[in-house]
Amino acid sequence: MTEYNIVIEDAGSNFSAYVVGLDGCISTGKTVEEVTENMCEAIEFHLEGMRLHGDELPRHLPIVKTVQITS
Repeated sequence: MTEYNIVIEDAGSNFSAYVVGLDGCISTGKTVEEVTENMCEAIEFHLEGMRLHGDELPRHLPIVKTVQITS
């Protein structure tokens, strides 16, 4: 099992998401829960397409950290 970091953004009338380190894999949903579920399906589909095209799957995914800045 591989873990992927997703970024979920409020797009106004819905939510959109993308995968850190897996370019081109995106999804949307009406709620955070829906976009998360859709993202899981999108990742599986994206990886399947990469395998079918003979593309190399990402070996090392980026490390994502949250930092706090006093402003």
